[in-house]
Amino acid sequence: MPTIFRYTLARFRGQIFGWGLALLVLGFPIISTYDVVIKEQEKIKEVAGNFAPLIAAMGGDLNKIASPSTYLTMRCFTFMPLILGLFAVLGGSGLLVSDEENGTLDLVLAHPVSRTGLFTGRLLAFVCTTMVILAVLWIGLFVPMRWTALKGQVSAGALLLPMLSLLAVLLLFGTLALLLSMVLPSRRMAAMATGIVLVGSFFVTSLARVDPRLERIAWLSPLNYYQSGDALLGLNGAWFGGLLAVAVFFAVLAWWCFECRDIRVAGEGGWRWPLLRRRAAASPVLQ
Repeated sequence: MPTIFRYTLARFRGQIFGWGLALLVLGFPIISTYDVVIKEQEKIKEVAGNFAPLIAAMGGDLNKIASPSTYLTMRCFTFMPLILGLFAVLGGSGLLVSDEENGTLDLVLAHPVSRTGLFTGRLLAFVCTTMVILAVLWIGLFVPMRWTALKGQVSAGALLLPMLSLLAVLLLFGTLALLLSMVLPSRRMAAMATGIVLVGSFFVTSLARVDPRLERIAWLSPLNYYQSGDALLGLNGAWFGGLLAVAVFFAVLAWWCFECRDIRVAGEGGWRWPLLRRRAAASPVLQ
């Protein structure tokens, strides 16, 4: 397993460099405008009053527009699940199935390595890659703070808390994509299905902040338990632990499916569900 972990981590080096560099560069313009917001907060409140529902949907508070938690929520953390969710969905869905579709997974398993060892090594490499990318984001935000008014308001430890909440969300969607790649015919279908869940969760959670009628639906949304910049004021351990627990559940289910399923030689597969196979066979269009 250590060899598989190191090899998979090496395969992720392009993603680490690409995502890390982009987030590192993005941090400076996000943080540098905070001093302007501090000085002009009354004017900003007056202008932004017409957009109060939009600000609420983004998780902000118009009355606390210059507070570090609201500022970082609206400028950065609100959209990070969508931005980095792209990495999590593609990385999770292709963790094993990408090799299966290009015809190399059966060759890897021909070596003296168990399926459990292969699955665990690759999953741990994915988790470590996600943590490294978030660490670079933390650096990109924390370093520019030294030259702004945020220096005395946000400590290094406090800035780690939103990263932990974001990590739990990314692992949940990454393991969901991994699970769906085990039961759907192809990686692209698994990535598409997980992406739909991610985007739907984002919009349902955002709209529920301005429409109380959606609160019951938002209760089922994973992003409803993502704290965003509010984690600067304290991490909700129950929400964080719940997201991680669901991610572990998805990972265990994906491992079980991987242990039980047949490995394709190459290419995309068909539906493994008996009911769908019978319908496909009976369809004159597909015959």
